Amino acid sequence: MEIQSLTPQNQNTGNKNTKEVKIAKEHDHDEHHHHENASKPHVHSEASLKQIVNRLSRIEGHVRGIKTMVTESRPCPEVLMQIAAVRGAIDKVARIILDEHLSECVARAALEGNIDTEIEELKAALDRFLP
Repeated sequence: MEIQSLTPQNQNTGNKNTKEVKIAKEHDHDEHHHHENASKPHVHSEASLKQIVNRLSRIEGHVRGIKTMVTESRPCPEVLMQIAAVRGAIDKVARIILDEHLSECVARAALEGNIDTEIEELKAALDRFLP
């Protein structure tokens, strides 16, 4: 599996985010994604990983499109509307990750008896994430 960045029109530009490609290639035959720097296994399904990485690739292309708009001196309201669209897309990715974390990771921690640690880690992450 190879994951490539897309332009806002979903066309292949050939640009690759090296880390995304590395993750995808490492897990071609693996059913789950394990966070490399985690102190304990952090497992996500391959389908979930693919969905998130695809959304991030589209966002990456959209941001490049905004950069082009700025260099072409497009009207500020148009640029701001596109920035708002990217914000919404990033928020959607965050929501997907949070939903999965609650349904998979927190639930798994509860079964394993370490729910308190998982909740504290989630609180710390949300403190950094939320304004």
